[in-house]
Amino acid sequence: MINLLSSLSKTIHTSIAIAIILFLGLFYLNGGFSFDTLFWSWIARYTHVLVGIMWIGLLWYFNFVQIPNMGKIPDEQKPAIGKVIAPAALFYFRWAAAFTVISGLILAGLNGYLHDAMTLSIGSGVPKHTAIGIGMWLGLIMAFNVWFVIWPNQKRALGIVEADPDLKAKSAKTAMLFSRTNTLLSIPMLLTMVIAQNLY
Repeated sequence: MINLLSSLSKTIHTSIAIAIILFLGLFYLNGGFSFDTLFWSWIARYTHVLVGIMWIGLLWYFNFVQIPNMGKIPDEQKPAIGKVIAPAALFYFRWAAAFTVISGLILAGLNGYLHDAMTLSIGSGVPKHTAIGIGMWLGLIMAFNVWFVIWPNQKRALGIVEADPDLKAKSAKTAMLFSRTNTLLSIPMLLTMVIAQNLY
């Protein structure tokens, strides 16, 4: 067991194997399954939830843990954060954002409400689609911020790309402000996603 848990790769592969066994077993108990729209919708929803948790979890890690505590770290130790921890976290952060959006759009398309949600159900007046649409637009804004504002500025701030000291400082502030903007949007976004499941 220690050997399994000492390796992240082995831990994740085992976790996936357990999830597959549970998936097959539960669908078998439910009368089996076929590779139909319901099956692919379930896969898309599960993927959406998994990568969404990683995305928002890392967003909150940056805003609740890393940014507030950087001032408490001695200067000689800060390069470990900037050169090792932050780039790794930003890799998973930006790709989780991309896959959250992609899987969410696929899910909406499979379930037939993509257009209605993206237009906030104006005209059809379906509250569920209005709510999920608001969440989708908030998620799209947040993902845009990740890829086109936070990441380019973080590359300069962390020294991944060359920048003079003034630009590095300005980029760090811009990245922080847009990360904080995403934190502001994250709670309403999650509310609309969850409440949509209880609306008609």
